[in-house]
Amino acid sequence: MARIAGLLGADWPSPSLLHQNMLSLLRHPGDKTSAAVEALPAVVGVTGFRLPSILKSNSVIVAFDGYFYNLDEFDASCPLKLIASLYERYGFVDTLRRLNGDFALSLYDSAQRVLWLGRDRFGVKPLYYTMSPRGFAFASRPAALLALPGVSSSVSDRFAACFAASHYRTFDNDSSQSPYASISQLPAAHWLCFRDSHISTGSFWNISDVPDHSGSESALADEYRHLLLEAVSSRLRVADRPAFTLSGGMDSSSVLGCAVRFTGQKQQAFSSVYEDKTYDESDDIRSILDECVSQWHPVLVGSPDVFDIIRRMIYAHDEPVATATWLSHFLLCQAATLHGVGSLFGGLGGDELNAGEYEHFFFHFADLQAAGDLTRLQWEVERWAHYHDHPIYRKDRQVVADAFSRVVDLARPGRCLPDRRRLERYAAVLHPDFFDLRSFTPVMDHPFGSYLKNRTWQDLTRETVPCCLRAEDRHAAAFGLEHFTPFLDHRLVEFMFRIPGTLKYRDGVTKHLLRVAMRGILPEETRTRVKKTGWNAPAHLWFSGPGRQPLLDLVHSRAFRERGIYNVREVERLIDEHEAIVTSGQPREHHMMFLWQLVNLELWFQSIPARSGLLAA
Repeated sequence: MARIAGLLGADWPSPSLLHQNMLSLLRHPGDKTSAAVEALPAVVGVTGFRLPSILKSNSVIVAFDGYFYNLDEFDASCPLKLIASLYERYGFVDTLRRLNGDFALSLYDSAQRVLWLGRDRFGVKPLYYTMSPRGFAFASRPAALLALPGVSSSVSDRFAACFAASHYRTFDNDSSQSPYASISQLPAAHWLCFRDSHISTGSFWNISDVPDHSGSESALADEYRHLLLEAVSSRLRVADRPAFTLSGGMDSSSVLGCAVRFTGQKQQAFSSVYEDKTYDESDDIRSILDECVSQWHPVLVGSPDVFDIIRRMIYAHDEPVATATWLSHFLLCQAATLHGVGSLFGGLGGDELNAGEYEHFFFHFADLQAAGDLTRLQWEVERWAHYHDHPIYRKDRQVVADAFSRVVDLARPGRCLPDRRRLERYAAVLHPDFFDLRSFTPVMDHPFGSYLKNRTWQDLTRETVPCCLRAEDRHAAAFGLEHFTPFLDHRLVEFMFRIPGTLKYRDGVTKHLLRVAMRGILPEETRTRVKKTGWNAPAHLWFSGPGRQPLLDLVHSRAFRERGIYNVREVERLIDEHEAIVTSGQPREHHMMFLWQLVNLELWFQSIPARSGLLAA
């Protein structure tokens, strides 16, 4: 793990001291080294817990955070020298296209007086930047940029409103923004060029809408297995003291199973477990332990001090944290460090590539209808209802019809619509003078002719994956860990975007091709399990009973009321309603995610003045 930061511009006061301060704000307790190179008007540096990832070669300064997985293609052992060499031969953008890795990368060419930035294809590694009258600056985290003179800590109203009252899928809709109005984020798969006080950006990678693979199911499953094994093994080759996060589902289990196949050895695994059985997956996890796990570490999340842990998470994130699930992950990373782990592998991205989210069914159904395959549509809807019906979240034909009316445009094949019901569910909780969520229209990309593929692309680039990658990155760094997400290897992603929906769903069961590919790698009980609990946390309990009073104290505080974001009476009503639902056990949807977001947002706002004061001092 490394963090990078840099300044460029003749008007920064004491640039060396400013840069040292930036690096100090990027350091974590486990960091062992830092280094900086000056080529005024530029200063570039890194900090981390491995050897410094920075190199000056002739007129070029290269710094990066991350890993490359295809160094053998270039017969190279040093990634920094490889980057410098490729840049001299091909230029920066074509260099990025040739690299397979998870990285945030800077390159300053002092001869050309130009700074380049690049970020990996899915944004596994973070990278932010700001422009002020004094010059340009970049860093792996916003905190380092907020330390600079003239960089405001003012919060984006749109971000605050979405975090306060909308769904977490809206937080990263604009992939170029950060929560801070003065700080931008370099989107995944993008480059940036800063030359002559001018910024230009562009994309170096995308996926085209090309015909689906036409091979047999067995042949495609073989290719899938090969690609996933290669993605896991290439990361294991660079990982230090690896262990695996493990839930009861197919994704994390498949990554673990591939690691066991590659190494020939069982592996350590860590799982979040709960006394409350609503989201506990212990029983499902046990089916894989004997065959694949050398040591299982169940991390019990009982009755956590939620407010204290959220404050710690916000300090690591520089922003509020999207969903309650990540509190459990934060504690899991802490436990992994105590057990001597250096790297954590997980199954993030598997749901998106394999259409594993329950709502993905609707988009597959819409593709079947658009194709005129009504017989298969009827059968799949029946099997979906058979396997996945729920007393709160019903599964039947009327639910499908309702979803079609809200989230797909049946008149234009492939076009998905924003779910206004979900987006505006808590719109009344916003103070009318702060922001009107009805005026917010999320960006919806439609590069494909398939509803399911467009929904998947939206999840990967603007909704579910970005906030999850951010949490994995911040938590890993906070505890001196690396994190690896093999499902987000771009070769695997490109392959899966050429797999038809009929090989992802089969007879009402998700992840069909993955299940076929993992035959012989996973235990049959794991491989064939249809129902899953779903990775979540029992936050409904955290904000009821004894957890209700700290919540009320926060809402009744003067600072909360004077912030002007919330309609306080509506917040109080939702707190009371949540308590009634949880204590009565009624089969109704509670408000745990709204309350999680409220607490995170307010505690983040409270942290900003304190941190700004520290930086100013």
